[in-house]
Amino acid sequence: MKKVIANWGNYPAMESDEQLFSYDEQLQEIIRTSPHFIPRGNGRCYGDASLAGETVNTLKYDKILSFDTANGIFECQSGLTLDQILEVIVPKGWFLPVTPGTKFITVGGAIGSDVHGKNHHVDGTFGQHVVDMDIILADGKQVTCSPTDHADLFEATCGGMGLTGMITRIKFKLKKIPSSYIKQKQIKAANLDELIRLFEEYKHFTYSMAWIDCLQKGNSFGRGIMTIGEFAKPEELNEKQRSAPLALPKKKAITIPFNFPSWSLNTLTVKAFNFLYYNKNVKKEISNVVTYEPFFYPLDALLHWNRCYGKKGFVQYQFVLPLEAKEGLVDILRRIGAKGMGSFLVVLKVFGKQENSLISFPFEGYTLALDFPVRKGLFEFLDELDQVVLKYGGRLYMSKDARMKPEMLEAGYPRLQEFKSIVQKYNPDGKIRSIQSDRLELTK
Repeated sequence: MKKVIANWGNYPAMESDEQLFSYDEQLQEIIRTSPHFIPRGNGRCYGDASLAGETVNTLKYDKILSFDTANGIFECQSGLTLDQILEVIVPKGWFLPVTPGTKFITVGGAIGSDVHGKNHHVDGTFGQHVVDMDIILADGKQVTCSPTDHADLFEATCGGMGLTGMITRIKFKLKKIPSSYIKQKQIKAANLDELIRLFEEYKHFTYSMAWIDCLQKGNSFGRGIMTIGEFAKPEELNEKQRSAPLALPKKKAITIPFNFPSWSLNTLTVKAFNFLYYNKNVKKEISNVVTYEPFFYPLDALLHWNRCYGKKGFVQYQFVLPLEAKEGLVDILRRIGAKGMGSFLVVLKVFGKQENSLISFPFEGYTLALDFPVRKGLFEFLDELDQVVLKYGGRLYMSKDARMKPEMLEAGYPRLQEFKSIVQKYNPDGKIRSIQSDRLELTK
């Protein structure tokens, strides 16, 4: 069915022939007859990684296959979304090993982007918790791969943006939890230096992240709010919470019904939002117990929040810099302030040590994610930021990308040629391709 599709940033948008399937036989027929395609889940990556003239959508391929409640091993089809998984596993005392900032992605997408969360410094990426998975290759052959069996295919699929084949089945390990509540602490930091010190001070916490006010200058440059947390033990809950410690949160959501006008997003409104957000915490530190929803998925309570950026959409710019390159963060934040290109959502996290992975985004260092509405001069400015990222030894996240040049990708990923060789091995004619993979010369 031909339709106009876009990912979460609503940029770019394009017409695509979308194919859906529920059974293996349907998928085999689609692969056999399609000249080229890209796998697509719920479209919650930000850039153009799951956009192509033909897309194969997995959302109807969403069955739970097995759940070992004693050992926390979950097996499902690739179109199942994280929110559907949570509804099953949380009441049994389990949680996702790693989760991004939205629960509305498919588990296949979680592997294709090799997502990370607030706990990378402790638990790594999603792919590190996968036991094994089935992949249907471009020639229709099904292969079961794992860290030890067809390991090259496994490694290239984790973070490979769907270019190795259609993931159909995934088995992965869960995290045991004592309750569905989070004991969290929010700490106001006066500037970026204090935020960095807080990350070091609280690095023993499993979950941590910080929001940054990107438009402050002087002594308040880089001020923000750090949030840390752990799953709460039963004795840390109040009486009502203790009566049902593994209860699912009540579903509450507000819908943004229309696209905001583009003029509503400007330096003044960003400054106003940042002032209110920073000062909503009247105390230096606030500690409380909350359900996991507002801690892990605060924006999911605002359905279609991407419409706040207007019809032209937005791009998310996420990079990682080595720990010793803090001055790179300073440089980029200063350039953003000077340009007046401020973002409402500026999230800083610290990645832990990760082996020299093939194509996964994280390595030990600071990662910053910013949202920028599409407007005149934006892409030239992001090209400028790219050079700063490279200068300090960093790289960009393909799952958030809609505009980087192939030279930027090559400079940031030292094993890129090895990844290309594996893609060529399993997808020799470039049958599985996206507009991103063509732009980045991964399938040309």
